[in-house]
Amino acid sequence: MIGLLRGRVLARQPPSLLLEVNGVGYEVEAPMSTFYDLPEADQEVVLYTHMMVRDDAHSLFGFIRESDRALFRSLLKVNGVGGKMALAILSGMTVDEFSLYVQSGDVKALCRLPGVGKKTAERLIIEMRDRLEKIETGMVAGVPAAGSAASAPASADGDAVSALLALGYKGPEATRMVAAVFSEDMDTETVIRLALQGKAQG
Repeated sequence: MIGLLRGRVLARQPPSLLLEVNGVGYEVEAPMSTFYDLPEADQEVVLYTHMMVRDDAHSLFGFIRESDRALFRSLLKVNGVGGKMALAILSGMTVDEFSLYVQSGDVKALCRLPGVGKKTAERLIIEMRDRLEKIETGMVAGVPAAGSAASAPASADGDAVSALLALGYKGPEATRMVAAVFSEDMDTETVIRLALQGKAQG
């Protein structure tokens, strides 16, 4: 079992990144909360990891914060929640926000997440209330430091739409979310962050 990786990010295409560790490249799936806090190129990063083994694939998930990984693992124990939905939840809200919505029974807020309908939201509230007490919270939503973002690629909006599709949003919805916040000076991760914030507030 791989529990932690320390290395350099060679490529990033949310929700996937390529992490080079001692000459070996690991393909890692990560929530947007982790992408927002990744260091600049060539700087070392430590990711807490969770490995999922299925008959048809071995998947590695990475997280900047151990509390994010703890929530991810707890979400996987909920009936009907897989890796993709757990990543979408962690991309759409912080651990603290998720805890608040679950403890307050806010079905409507949870239903804003891709793939989460009323029944799934109700199941999350019922099954996660006790588990959340074991997860350390207090984290602040990750936001890129001023000046840390690279120059915006020409396809930042297209890449953002692709990332939202990978997180489970439907094509028209992802396009609308990106169009509502996009401007030419933004990098991909900023577009995604603002699009998800807009969705959460909608």
